[in-house]
Amino acid sequence: MSAPPDLPPTSASSLTERQIVELLSTARQRIFAEVGKVIVGQKHVIDEMLIALLSGGHCLITGAPGLAKTLLIKTVADVCHLSFQRIQFTPDLMPSDITGTEILEDSPEGRKLVFSQGPVFANMILADEINRTPPKTQAALLEAMQEHQVTVNGKTMHLPEPFFVLATQNPIEQEGTYPLPEAQLDRFMLNIVIDYLSEDDEVAVVTKTTAGKGEPVQRLFSGEELLAFQQVVRKVPIAEDVARYAVRLSAASRPGREGVPDFVNQWVSWGAGTRASQNLVLGAKTRVLLHNRTHVTVEDIRAMALPVFRHRILVNYKAEAEGVTVEKVIGKLIESVKS
Repeated sequence: MSAPPDLPPTSASSLTERQIVELLSTARQRIFAEVGKVIVGQKHVIDEMLIALLSGGHCLITGAPGLAKTLLIKTVADVCHLSFQRIQFTPDLMPSDITGTEILEDSPEGRKLVFSQGPVFANMILADEINRTPPKTQAALLEAMQEHQVTVNGKTMHLPEPFFVLATQNPIEQEGTYPLPEAQLDRFMLNIVIDYLSEDDEVAVVTKTTAGKGEPVQRLFSGEELLAFQQVVRKVPIAEDVARYAVRLSAASRPGREGVPDFVNQWVSWGAGTRASQNLVLGAKTRVLLHNRTHVTVEDIRAMALPVFRHRILVNYKAEAEGVTVEKVIGKLIESVKS
């Protein structure tokens, strides 16, 4: 079997915006094809992860153990030619285990302190079970997410670009965990849920993984091209009424405000903030280019509502007692807020 081909010789700096848009219009199917060599099904997960990467955002991934979360993220990193590090979060993990620390090294001039980089110095970070480590360590990663830099002993060091964090949470086992505060959850652009496969897809997985080594994936893009994609995404036009719809959708989720639907006051304890409106629009812009269209529509905003709102809207005890999930609240929001 042949080795993966080298990256194409063209660099992002040599491409025009029109060429980048054309490249983006075919990126979705090309990535599906390459990731599909390793991962069966889960197309909506790959789609939402791709939107976050091209938007420059971070993802929270929720799913039960054994659903190939790590393998999926590693495969996407390979396809995009990004350096990858996995950090297993545990209760005894310290901030320096993530960011790195200064160590004594012998040199011809004598011993000196040298900074040893931690696993956060990579393009794509898998923060596995982020809610299993104490808040101090969570905060160290969240500084890196927001600022794209780390501070050690008063020294600030910039992280490699592009920089993405994909953090996983196990929705089943919550004993001994440290749930992320709402302000920290808001740093994640999307909350992507990975569910169990259909019977046919699971049969395909079992057949593929027990038949020997699979086909290697081809590297499609470079980190430099991803940065160029992110710049072009932000230039996609959006009409004021569509942007206003995104803002109204977020505002309608905030209980206690004038004009919000009754079910929000009954079931919601905390609604989505301004960052949700920003991510709705940014995700919709990315979705437009991936679907080879030229402008954002209301349907693009609605398509992004579930992954954007899922971790930003908190339901109260009354909703939990009545079996109302956050997904049901989001669905009713989309129905009740008119474009």
